[in-house]
Parts: sequence; structure tokens; C-alpha cells
Amino acid sequence: MELIDKYFPKLTERQREQFAQLDELYRDWNAKINVISRKDIDNLYEHHVLHSLGIAQIISFRPGTRVMDLGTGGGFPGIPLAILFSEVQFHLVDSIKKKILVTTEVAQALGLQNVTTRWCRAEEEKGKFDYVVSRAVMPLADLVKIVRKNISHNQQNALPNGLICLKGGELEHETLPLKSLTDITPLSDYFEEPYFETKKVVHTCL
Repeated sequence: MELIDKYFPKLTERQREQFAQLDELYRDWNAKINVISRKDIDNLYEHHVLHSLGIAQIISFRPGTRVMDLGTGGGFPGIPLAILFSEVQFHLVDSIKKKILVTTEVAQALGLQNVTTRWCRAEEEKGKFDYVVSRAVMPLADLVKIVRKNISHNQQNALPNGLICLKGGELEHETLPLKSLTDITPLSDYFEEPYFETKKVVHTCL
């Protein structure tokens, strides 16, 4: 929690409580269904929660914004973002049933009224959203092909509607086909921990 307080000092007491609950919730669920690497659970706040909140460094979603988290796994980045942006609607999708079960239970335990979940493949989801967010589930060009159908044309945020991905490493080759539509923001500009040295937020207009 110290990490979250360090970078997000203006949280409400309710938000602090919800972020604090994540540790016990994910440890409990991870013992039953492995959604986070066993050796990584001790790094939950740095590697998963704060990493997810990296998206909040490039956009502050306006109330009423609709966001789909594609390939959410155990709920990242969707759950941390839903805590931070309580007036934004988040729809968390994954093709693996047990992961959606965990995500649904965590959202309910936290009392997140702004979260819906669905077990399905990305191609099956037909809903319209302002943004699709994702944590490195597949190459950018492949992801763009799948989610283009889901992006609404009604703009209500400062950042153009589209895809926002959390990715790591060298991205020049991957983003080349979409270079004119894509902005890359190093998370090391915002977070000083060594883990974030190679982590980036990639925004692609769609």
C-alpha cells in the first residue's frame, strides 16, 4: 500500500480501503486458482496494481467513460482502474473461465458497482467502448484488428478513443505498422522503481 500512497496521495478513505483489501483477496484466491505467479504474489502492488495504474498517468477518464479490459486475467488492469475511477464503467473480459470467476468475486468483495465481467473470446464481444485496455496479451497489430469493432466514435475524453496497452521491452518493430497512430509513454517517467525501467503505456487511436 505504501507504493500506492506514494504515487496516488489523494485517494479517498474508501479507495484506500479497497486497495488495501487486494492483498488478502488475491492471496486467498491465488491459493485456490493460480491467477498470479506464486513467486510474484509478494510483488502484487508493484508488479500488478501500480503497473495497472500506469494507465492513469496518461489519462484521467471522465465520468461516464466506458472501458473494456481485454484478457483481464485476474483483473488487471481493470480492477485497480475501477477503484481509482469509480464513475467510469469497466467491462472485464477473458477467455479463461476460472480467471473471470476470480475477477468477478474480487470485484464483488470490493463492492465495485462499476465493474461487469464476461467469459468469452475477444471476437465474441460486440459492445462499444471509449477505450480498450490490455496488458500485453498479444502483438499490437493483432489486437487492433480484433478490437477496432468495439471502439465508439463518440469522443468524450481529451485522449482520442482507442487502445491503451501496458507493454514492456523494445516496441519499435511492433508499433511500426501503426506508428502514425501510436504514442509510447515510458512508465519510468512516472515511477522510479527499477521494475518500470522497461515498462511502457502504448496508446493507439482507432
